[in-house]
Amino acid sequence: MWSRWADDGLDPLGKNGSRPSMLRTVSAQPTLWESILPEPLLRLPAELEAVDRLLDDDRFFEPYRRFFHATLGRPSIPIETYLRLMFLKYRYKLGFEPLCREVADSISWGRFCRVPLGGSVPHPTTLMKITTRCGEEAINALNEALLAKAAEARVLKTNRVRADTTVVEANVAYPVDSSLLAKGVARLAKLAGRARAQGLATRTPLRDRTQSVYRRARDVVNTLRQRDNERRARVHRLNAELTQIARASIREAHAVIRNAKRRIRELGDRATGRQRAIVNDLASLSECLGRVADQTRQRVIDGVTPSGTTRVVSLHDPDARPIVKGRLGKPVEFGYKAQIVDNEDGVIVDHNVECGNPPDAPMLAPAIERITRRAGRVPNAVTADRGYGEQAVEDELRAIGVGHVVLPRKGRPNASRREIQNRRAFKKMVRWRTGCEGRISCAKRDFGLNRTRIDGLQGARTWCGHGIFAHNLVKIAGLLE
Repeated sequence: MWSRWADDGLDPLGKNGSRPSMLRTVSAQPTLWESILPEPLLRLPAELEAVDRLLDDDRFFEPYRRFFHATLGRPSIPIETYLRLMFLKYRYKLGFEPLCREVADSISWGRFCRVPLGGSVPHPTTLMKITTRCGEEAINALNEALLAKAAEARVLKTNRVRADTTVVEANVAYPVDSSLLAKGVARLAKLAGRARAQGLATRTPLRDRTQSVYRRARDVVNTLRQRDNERRARVHRLNAELTQIARASIREAHAVIRNAKRRIRELGDRATGRQRAIVNDLASLSECLGRVADQTRQRVIDGVTPSGTTRVVSLHDPDARPIVKGRLGKPVEFGYKAQIVDNEDGVIVDHNVECGNPPDAPMLAPAIERITRRAGRVPNAVTADRGYGEQAVEDELRAIGVGHVVLPRKGRPNASRREIQNRRAFKKMVRWRTGCEGRISCAKRDFGLNRTRIDGLQGARTWCGHGIFAHNLVKIAGLLE
């Protein structure tokens, strides 16, 4: 017996030709097996019990209504089950397949996820599809609903907040232009073969140059290991050959894309979603590979270092960028920049993920405005590290209504500024600010924010949003208890 259905909703799945799904918010009624189990087996661990009570609120279903059809399609898995499964995934840093196996093997985890005893656990691909379909919009709404619930219960403190930035690494290997060119040429050949198998551009040639580019990529690595004086010239020659091969494959791919699009226009409504997806993948890959070829020629042949704001470090995650944060172990990281703002209780009251390495200072005032809107009052004190230390930032925060702004200035302060920064209250707030680094370390270590497993900027924001939602669930549930 299904308890509730969506009252309204749109059909966003029609955009890509997929079948609609119908929202199911809660699970079926408990089975007979639950009634005959002994009491110790029915108990949940203290943390899961507190989180379970916190998630038992209809407001957490609302962000998902617009992504499912109101009446048509197959019923989805219960959203309450999905939310609890995602909490366990990020709380214990499990993949989708291990997560489903662990829930199927554990009575307590199955009860926590509202899976009836003897019932089937949702398939891992179902969780993946819901996560990518609803994306950033749904998880942002979930975080807003959770903080609103905490504010209503008067456990969300915003008397003083602290901010810091970190790097969320993308799921990429260390980027080398020669390997990116080789992988891109090989993938173009594979995608062209799939297009022909789907009946698109069957007579348009695209030569498979996989062996040629991989041989040259290996030669680049072997040449760099040598110690003679001519290795630089050989590396330049090999990279120039790789660039020429890549550009030849891109020209042929453009012809395949042009003829494939013509065939899709001829098919009209008979064209399948897979055919359209292959053409889109070919277009995006050829564009990204062209950028890699340009930056290879610019760096190796012209001797000019490409700008980090536009440099491509991955073919499957083109939004990832090289970011220098000054760490000794990792001077350069590849991914996205995230800002975390937490309060005295360790609740993350605001976060944002940006592409590249934008400056820290302009991100602080918008974050404080969002916190003010959520909590209903302006934080009394705001502190951050030296990267935010600008007079313009202090003026913006005071214009919002912040009473105490504690931001150490960049560079060497003058005499009046040194007097301010040497005050006991200023130093005390600066020492308290360092706890934000521990909060970021906890979020990375315990909730998966160290590396995003979803590609693209929207994927990184979705991934980090789920990790912060799980983190705040644990914190707020403890405060409510």
